[in-house]
Amino acid sequence: MANWIRVGYCQGNFNSDNCAAGGFTLDYGPFGFIEMFDPKYQSWTGGGMHFSFFNQPKAAQKNFKSFCSALKPLLSSNPKALEELEKIENNFRKFMQEKMEIMWAKKLGIEKFDVELFEELINLMIETKVDYTIFFRELSSIPNDINQLAKSFYGSSENENIKLRWNNWLEKWKSFINVTDKESIKSLSNQMKLINPKYTLREWHLVWAYQEAEEGNYKPIHELQEIMTNPYDEQTKEIEEKYYIKKPSDFLE
Repeated sequence: MANWIRVGYCQGNFNSDNCAAGGFTLDYGPFGFIEMFDPKYQSWTGGGMHFSFFNQPKAAQKNFKSFCSALKPLLSSNPKALEELEKIENNFRKFMQEKMEIMWAKKLGIEKFDVELFEELINLMIETKVDYTIFFRELSSIPNDINQLAKSFYGSSENENIKLRWNNWLEKWKSFINVTDKESIKSLSNQMKLINPKYTLREWHLVWAYQEAEEGNYKPIHELQEIMTNPYDEQTKEIEEKYYIKKPSDFLE
């Protein structure tokens, strides 16, 4: 689940009958990768808030509770085992939170998760309407100011107040990453780029590829398959200009 959110994946219908005992999802129909950041993003029209992007850990907790409920009748004759299972069940939320904080810290390139830094960032991302994937990939280059993040903004970055808030946040973030020379900057940048993918499957890419396939042209599908097999790698300039871009305005609601 932490890795889903790390790469911007939203299952869309993550209820208990779509979750295997091994913890992986079964129903891939309603999935989608977030583009313009919104904690309430839902890839499935009928999915509801409870399966939205940032609510996925809560959905996982409910699924785990259902799993534990199915096991409890089998342990009714063993009070000690039943007590141990209940401890595990009750510890799920804390365990999930720890995993999420570790993930966010790695995504931001910091050693330890900081609530204030994170919440300030999330509010700025919502207000500025950033592309989730592009933003974190650009952040991985350790930008000096807001101008180097502008590629990810759907909204305008010309507002002086927004500029000031972003630059203040960047200064605060840099006090956490604590890089002092070119070598340490390069090392952290490479590390973050292994956490923050450059490419994710965007629905409008898929729709176009499927339409082309219907006409007998399978090149777009093969191209997407090759890119998404190595989503953290840099690609050719042609591929970058074609796939490392925000959703065109024609596709925005």
